[in-house]
Amino acid sequence: MSSSCSWDKWVEKAVLRLDSLNLLRSLRPISLSTNSTQQQQQYNGGGIETFHELQSWDRSSVEIQITESTFQKWIHNVPSSGDELMCPDDDREVKLDVDTLPLRKLILFSGNDYLGLSCHPTVRKAAAETAQQHGMGPRGSALICGYTNYHRLLESCLANLKKKEDCLLCPTGFAANMAVMVTLGSISSVLAAGKKPLKDEKVAIFSDALNHASIIDGIRLAERQREVEVFVYRHCDMVHLNALLSNCTMEKKVVVSDSLFSMDGDFAPILKLAELRKKHGFLLVIDDAHGTLVCGENGGGVAEEFNCESDIDICIGTLSKAAGCHGGFITCSKMWKQLLQSRGRSFIFSTSLPIPTAAAAYAAVMVARNEKWRRKAIWSRVEEFRVLTQIPITSPIISLVVGDEEKALSASRHLLESGFHVTAIRPPTVPSNSCRLRKPSTYSYHLVSCVLSMREPTYKLKFANPAASTSQLILLPSFSPWVCS
Repeated sequence: MSSSCSWDKWVEKAVLRLDSLNLLRSLRPISLSTNSTQQQQQYNGGGIETFHELQSWDRSSVEIQITESTFQKWIHNVPSSGDELMCPDDDREVKLDVDTLPLRKLILFSGNDYLGLSCHPTVRKAAAETAQQHGMGPRGSALICGYTNYHRLLESCLANLKKKEDCLLCPTGFAANMAVMVTLGSISSVLAAGKKPLKDEKVAIFSDALNHASIIDGIRLAERQREVEVFVYRHCDMVHLNALLSNCTMEKKVVVSDSLFSMDGDFAPILKLAELRKKHGFLLVIDDAHGTLVCGENGGGVAEEFNCESDIDICIGTLSKAAGCHGGFITCSKMWKQLLQSRGRSFIFSTSLPIPTAAAAYAAVMVARNEKWRRKAIWSRVEEFRVLTQIPITSPIISLVVGDEEKALSASRHLLESGFHVTAIRPPTVPSNSCRLRKPSTYSYHLVSCVLSMREPTYKLKFANPAASTSQLILLPSFSPWVCS
């Protein structure tokens, strides 16, 4: 029996079992009016304002300011809880005080706003008009009162983007991964009919060693419930994964992987995963957080890029990266959605997205699908960087491994002094002695010769000729053309 047929059978049995116990949960959308002509057009997929090239507002997504106090604390590595922005007034009330404080302008190199959509006028207008009309919307979990026609529209849009039957919105991408992992584990308990599942009745989860923390934490929670057996395979090592699968006698197998790894910038071998899926009959779950709207002709993600969308059973994503908004989602079959909304605790017990956020995210997805030039520009930046540096990067995530923490912090401080916001990535995000500078390349960035000399222990910041030898230099992609001018 094929993997999809086997898993469809198990999921259907689990859903029927929950229904018989009155534990199957439903979404009852609240219908909010869309009075304005503009909102009506956008709600129906029209009226989306798009552009054909960079605009003046594009600089807003990369040009930021920090206070001088924040700058000095960062330079001297002084711990901060962010309280330097707070000033007590005469009545001893604490308030934000930014306008009166000395500020420094920086170019943001640390964000994931790949397409710059966080500042797109269509996205801003969608959020503002919805907030003006409805405020934040009904406040409650989606299963109680927080699910509206705005949420349903966004779900339908994302299901279409990922070529899946349905979609479930979650408050964050982290929550989406947690919900999937916990739900996978719950299948063994539900089918065990009130008993603790035996080892062969559990779900075997095979996870890439460098998967995101949200996947790892979700698996740990399912493991704590004694519902899953966990097998970690070496990063992108299909030989190791095949061996683990071949030696596993458990029937319910799941392989979960990031599609594009956020700290190393490499792609999962998704076509090989698809081949192994056919061989071993496992459920293939992909976290496409960094691929959504960035990869593929229509922004459908890594699976669209490699033309294997039908081989992905569940695709998880986020709206906080290329969409420039907030929230997470799970695209899957309708049967899987029923199970997820009934067993995914991080979905069930979280308040749903505010409707201005849902409206903005819908607008962002529509803009991203229409303004394809933004996606093409990202990959042009990747190619420019590859040619200029001879560093064989394969994705917009440029990860420069420096070594120990002090070297990474020193490099980050030197860049900060030169006006670049590049945060050092340290443990526990990455393993010890693999601290790095991580720079996602975006549509609006041009490469300049901002380089770090690897010969100096303190990483002196230099501006070099792009034609200079890169054998001992690491080059960073730089900032928006608006700032260069």
